[in-house]
Amino acid sequence: MSIGFIGLGVMGTPMAVNLARAGNRVLAWSRSSHNDEAARSAGIERAGSVQEVFNACRTIIMMLANDEAIDAVLLRGSDDFDARVQGHLLINMGTSSAAYSRALADQVRRAGGRYVEAPVSGSRLQAEAAQLVVMLAGNEADLAEAAPLLASLGRQIVACGEVPAGLQMKLAVNLFLITLVTGLAEAVHFAEAHGIALERFAQVLNAGPMASEVSRIKLDKMIRDDFTVQASIADVLKNSQLVAAAARSAGVQAPLIEASDVLFARTQQMGLGGLDMAAVVQAIRQVQGADSGA
Repeated sequence: MSIGFIGLGVMGTPMAVNLARAGNRVLAWSRSSHNDEAARSAGIERAGSVQEVFNACRTIIMMLANDEAIDAVLLRGSDDFDARVQGHLLINMGTSSAAYSRALADQVRRAGGRYVEAPVSGSRLQAEAAQLVVMLAGNEADLAEAAPLLASLGRQIVACGEVPAGLQMKLAVNLFLITLVTGLAEAVHFAEAHGIALERFAQVLNAGPMASEVSRIKLDKMIRDDFTVQASIADVLKNSQLVAAAARSAGVQAPLIEASDVLFARTQQMGLGGLDMAAVVQAIRQVQGADSGA
């Protein structure tokens, strides 16, 4: 039986490709046709409609940009929702709020479907290399079915508990990632302002105990002003807003994510939303320039 995959974007395409390379028959649908050639080259079949995917596949993986896209695919809010999800295992690999996912899980189960959260840690490079970390949440029977299927996508699968524990874990991880990259961008700008050669700065940082796969990749992008997208400013802004909102809802003080959220929003307002998150350094430079002008 085919595995349905909905959402062939920056992350979804390499994930679907890895599923197909692992020997699964993948039937995919996406609103855009930008990555059709890569999908076809991997043997992925392209469905003409969402309904075709649901007709042919019992298991549906969704890697969609936001809640509105998920609702549209599932016909949520319409009389046809129950018929669409009934009898299907839905695996949501995108990032939403915990409250949204909990409500969706309850609604899917009432309609006779099954629901698993499976957000991932990693960007396009990790997706291409099948090195994502997958955070699963759902009931035990559903996780037992989903885990072997998703094993071809990542280096590790971590069972987090019931919904929405997977997304709560994802938001905690994202808090660290987003503030890490924001701090790195500020350090780069600090070095620039003091006349430090950035190549030498990278030599010191990359050799030291703070270095990581993320810091090395993002530092190189900042030095070269190469903002080819791995995780876009727009997507990171969505995630930072989710983290900040979750912190406020829990009464948690999170000043670093609040500051990062402001900087990513500024970067988006600069028209850089489609660039990689490393482009946040441009917002920091702009703030400095405005202050100097004043």
